[in-house]
Amino acid sequence: MKVFDHMTEYGHEQVVLCHDKQTGLRAVIAIHNTVLGPALGGCRVWPYASEDEAIRDALRLSRGMTYKNAAAGLNLGGGKAVIIGDPNKDKTEAKFRAFGQFVQSLGGRYITAEDVGTTVEDMQNIKMETNFVAGLPKMFGGSGDPSPFTALGTFEGIKSSVRFKTGAEDLKNLTVAIQGVGHVGYFLARLLHEAGAKLIVSDIYEDKVMRVVKEFGARAVSGDEIYGVEADVFAPCALGAVVNDETIPRMKYKIIAGAANNQLLDENRHAQKLLEKGILYAPDYIINAGGVINVYFEVINEYNEERVTSKVKNIYTILQEVYKISAEEEITTAQAASRFAERRIDEIAGIHQKYFKQ
Repeated sequence: MKVFDHMTEYGHEQVVLCHDKQTGLRAVIAIHNTVLGPALGGCRVWPYASEDEAIRDALRLSRGMTYKNAAAGLNLGGGKAVIIGDPNKDKTEAKFRAFGQFVQSLGGRYITAEDVGTTVEDMQNIKMETNFVAGLPKMFGGSGDPSPFTALGTFEGIKSSVRFKTGAEDLKNLTVAIQGVGHVGYFLARLLHEAGAKLIVSDIYEDKVMRVVKEFGARAVSGDEIYGVEADVFAPCALGAVVNDETIPRMKYKIIAGAANNQLLDENRHAQKLLEKGILYAPDYIINAGGVINVYFEVINEYNEERVTSKVKNIYTILQEVYKISAEEEITTAQAASRFAERRIDEIAGIHQKYFKQ
């Protein structure tokens, strides 16, 4: 893999390869952009097939965090870390503390947090070696579980999408198909139920489905069946890449708006297919930013649930702006989201350049 070529293509500032012989740690820290502030992004543990695959994932995910943080109006850049290993077998206190030392060595350019394959306990081990870690439990001075805020932002995004697509002011009697009713999906289902929406749900775990069926009167369908149901909104809240060549032809939704990351298998091509089919797509890193907003206020030591809630609810307005750009410039909503984020980054970069020239 030609790492510098990839860094140049996507505008990355720094890639750090971390190795600790004693613990067996092999990790990658990718810092994409720090124009708006220190790079924030979670630490993922995954059994990558190769080192190249791990580096590519870190590069891809860190770039996504730049756009997510910028679009959400946060003073944070984008970064991500990946640790090569099986999260069920290879995690140790010593390994995470070794990783924390590498984070500390960057002097605050990168702030880590929880991600796929890591837990609150892992973050506590990292914190033994560095203060540049977020997403800690409230009892340890952190912001606590971000899932309710991710769900709230997704809920506001669904309302914004319905307003733009249909003109409706509320969700009463609309049907929403939720794929994945784990932590975020469950909280989203509750908000939608309270708003009067009808629910169709699926999940690989039957107990999670039954909980939502029992509590909110949802209709359960199989995992594959959900792509063809009659629903106003499809809310992917589990796996990525579920919007693809096989699923799009089956879709009868008006809107796709969910909390999952990387919902489109091919962002450009599949966003265009949705546009041509008349399905409004809420870009995932816009609508699912509630969790990182929650963590942001922990990072700046100004955590207050009312402030977090207000900032998360602003996702409604941000999506309206993205949809407006899409309509006026006749581009996909994915392209419009990128332009929305890039405009803010470019504006701040311009201010920095002016200051240093003086």
